[in-house]
Amino acid sequence: MWVSDKWTDFELLDCSDGEKLERWGDYILVRPDPQAIWSTKRTNPNWRKSSARYERSSKGGGSWDKRSLPEKWQIRYGELTFNVKPMNFKHTGLFPEQAVNWDYIMDKIRSAGREINVLNLFAYTGGATVAAAAAGAKVCHVDAAKGMVQWARENAKASGLEDRPIRWIVDDCAKFVEREIRRGHKYDAIIMDPPSYGRGPSGEIWKLEENLYPFVKLCTGVLSDDPLFVIINSYTTGLSASTLTYIAGSLFTPRFGGRAVSDELGLPVTETGLCLPCGAACRWSVGD
Repeated sequence: MWVSDKWTDFELLDCSDGEKLERWGDYILVRPDPQAIWSTKRTNPNWRKSSARYERSSKGGGSWDKRSLPEKWQIRYGELTFNVKPMNFKHTGLFPEQAVNWDYIMDKIRSAGREINVLNLFAYTGGATVAAAAAGAKVCHVDAAKGMVQWARENAKASGLEDRPIRWIVDDCAKFVEREIRRGHKYDAIIMDPPSYGRGPSGEIWKLEENLYPFVKLCTGVLSDDPLFVIINSYTTGLSASTLTYIAGSLFTPRFGGRAVSDELGLPVTETGLCLPCGAACRWSVGD
C-alpha cells in the first residue's frame, strides 16, 4: 500500500462503523466511508464534538450538520496550500490520500533534468497540477466542470504558483485529447483521475469499467517520444490495482519500455495504527 503519512495539517484520527473522524487543520469532520466496516470503541472525544458531520439520508445523498465550521479554510502539505470547503456528497475538494502521488510527481519531475510537460485529466481541484507546477513542470489542467477549474486556479494562487505556465481548460477530457492528437501536441507525463460514472456534455455515459481501457489507449497518442510517467487513479471498488497494471503495461511498455506498478492508496489511522484503504493507483514509468 502507498501510504500518505507525511501530513501535518490533515490527520485520520479514527474510523469505525462506516464513518471516519478527520482533522482538517483546526477543524474536525465526521464523514461516511464505505471501507470502514469494522467497529472500534470510539474513545476519541472528537467523535462527540466534531466541527461538522455529514449525515446520509435514507432517500439518498445527505447533508452537512455544520456545528462550528467556516465556509472554507486552507491546509498545507509541505510547500503546497489548498482551499478546503464542505461540498455535496460528503467531499471537501481534496483527497488527502493522493499526497503520496504528489510526492512521486514532484520527485520524478525534479530529477528529470529537463523541461517536463504534464497533462492532468479529470483534474478536479488541481492537487496534482499544483504539485507538478511547484516542481517546475509546464501543466495542462483539464476538467469538464468550470467550478472545479476555478477552484484549482485558486489552489495554484494559494501556493504562490499563479504565474507558473499552467493552461486551464474546461472541456470533456476525451474530446480534448482527440483534438490534441490532431494538433500534434505531446506531453511527457499524463495524470488521470477518471470518475467511476459520469455524463459528457452531450449526454454521453462514462462507465469506468467499460471506458477506461479505450481512454488510456487514446492517451498514448499524446505521449512524447521520451515519456517520464503516467499515473492512473481509480476509486471504483470493483477495479483492482492489478487491472490498472495490466492496462498500463499492455499499452505503454511495448512501445516505450518501462514498467507499470499499482497498489492501494491508504491513510494511517492514529487511533489504531492501521491504514484505511482509499482507492488504487497505477504508476507507469521508464527508468524506475
